[in-house]
Amino acid sequence: MSIIVYFKSNCIQCEATKNAMNRKGIEYKLINIDIQPEAIENLKSLGYYQMPVVITNNDHWSGFRPDKIADLCQLTDVRG
Repeated sequence: MSIIVYFKSNCIQCEATKNAMNRKGIEYKLINIDIQPEAIENLKSLGYYQMPVVITNNDHWSGFRPDKIADLCQLTDVRG
């Protein structure tokens, strides 16, 4: 499964999301919109204006969502 976390620097919810995924052993790709601002238009087209934005093969959401992260553990067969 492909998981991308769009984040920005100094974002508390972004750090919480990355930390939760790291603790659960979930692999993901990071895209910092401060460094790659071209990604912002794509996120806006999906209706997102809050970071982080997490995009998987089957789902996407914004903000720190422990419930969604727990669901990822089941989908990726990670124990956490």
